[in-house]
Parts: sequence; structure tokens; C-alpha cells
Amino acid sequence: MSQFEIEIKKGERFEFGANWRSFLTNLNDERILEAEKSLKKMLQTNDLHKKKFIDIGSGSGLFSLAARRLGAEVYSFDFDPNSVACTMELKQRYFGEDNGWTITQGDILDTNFLKSLGTFDVVYSWGVLHHTGQMWQALENAASLVNDNGKLFIAIYNDQGGASKRWKMIKKLYCVSPALFKYLIVFSVGAFFELRSSLISLVRFKNPLPFKRWKERRKDRGMSIWHDLVDWVGGYPFEVARPEEIFDFYYNKGFVLNQLTTCAGGYGCNQFVFQKKQDSC
Repeated sequence: MSQFEIEIKKGERFEFGANWRSFLTNLNDERILEAEKSLKKMLQTNDLHKKKFIDIGSGSGLFSLAARRLGAEVYSFDFDPNSVACTMELKQRYFGEDNGWTITQGDILDTNFLKSLGTFDVVYSWGVLHHTGQMWQALENAASLVNDNGKLFIAIYNDQGGASKRWKMIKKLYCVSPALFKYLIVFSVGAFFELRSSLISLVRFKNPLPFKRWKERRKDRGMSIWHDLVDWVGGYPFEVARPEEIFDFYYNKGFVLNQLTTCAGGYGCNQFVFQKKQDSC
């Protein structure tokens, strides 16, 4: 039995790959274009030709696909074998036997594995490094893959103090629960947030019905509302950081901040794009 399987059996890890496999049934051209738009916006470019792009924790494979469509030479890896299978499925659907896209199973905490990869122009890891169980080590390891003048695009859960500690308990409960109870947890969390959002809209004299919000959220990076919710509720291990902690961590390693999108102090991920200075350590 692999380390991954042991952790799943003990309730110490969420099965991200199983969730992404379900997501692929909803994937369409509109979602792929939204994923491309989000990459272009944060990386401040419309073209990744002649760029080496690595996707750490490729998940569904959507953003590896988006990068390849934008012209990058792509290397994708994930710790979860089901996520690796999802990424391979997307490559088979859209790029067949293409030599410009490599996919494998790997661990961002495995330094020997990382040394075999070399460095890249764009290192991408959205919502992954905080699920490793060793977030700060994972953040450091990701930095080691960036070329001089290369970019590091990451998203890390925001630290909400006590609220984050409560979320961690919910996530742990989800991972040790039977299937039916897992569904009830996700449904309850989703219902709570929708009710809260509707009440806030009502107090502000806005339309309390959620349909407009759902339509807008479907355009967020090309992702799925339901699958994002399952990922949020079940995503464990779970660590968080304040934006300034991430900034200071990478500044001290010779990176400068190019782009920042925060979740305004709420729940969710803060997004960062850093650029590595030449000859930085």
C-alpha cells in the first residue's frame, strides 16, 4: 500500500483526484477559455510560447491544458494518482501524443525528485502547497524550481485565526466520515453560506436569489461551484498564511511581488505572482 493510500485510509488526506475526476464530466470549452484568461491576467502575458511551465499538483489538469494551449512546454505532476490520471485524460482528449506536455506522479516534498526536474520559466501551484502537511517546506521547494527572472504563481489559503482552526476541524471530520455523512457536511456548509449571502444581499436591498452569483462564480478560473465546495470542505491537510507572511518569505529568498489578489480578509485563497531576481539564492 502506497503512502497516499495509507493516509487516505487513516483519514489524514482528502481524495482530491476523485473530486477532479467528477469535475472532468463538466469540462467544456468555456471553462477552458476562462482558465486561460486567468493565467494571462495574473502572468500579464497573452503568450507562453518558448516558456517552460510546471504545474505542481495538477489536479484536474485544467491549468496544465490552458498553459499548453497558450504555447508553453508543460510539465505536470501530482501526489494523488487519480489527479495524475485526470491530467493524462485531458492531454489525451486535447493533445494526444504531444511531446510538449509531460505528466508524472511526484511529491513537492521530495527534494530528490525535484532536483531531477531542473528549473522553469513559470512555476504554478494554485491551492496545493497548503495541503501537503508541510506548507512552508513546500513553498521553499517550489521556489527552487524557478529560473532566474522566472515567475512563481501560487494561491494559499488566507489565515482567519480562530475561523481557520474551526475549518481545520471540519475538514478533518469530513475525511474520517462515511460517504453519506460527507455529503451531508458539504450540503450543510453550502447551505449555510448561501443563506448567509442571501441575507446580506437582502439587508443591502439587493436581489437575494443566488442565481446571478452562481453564474459569476462559474466564470471564476473555469472551475465548478460544487466541486470547489467539496474541495474546500474536504481539503485536508490544511494550513494557512497571512499575505504579509508569504510576501516576507519570498522577499527574503530574492523574489519580488508582481501581482496580488486577496480574498479581502475572508475565507478562500490569496493569489500571488512573484518574479525571481537574477542570481538570487
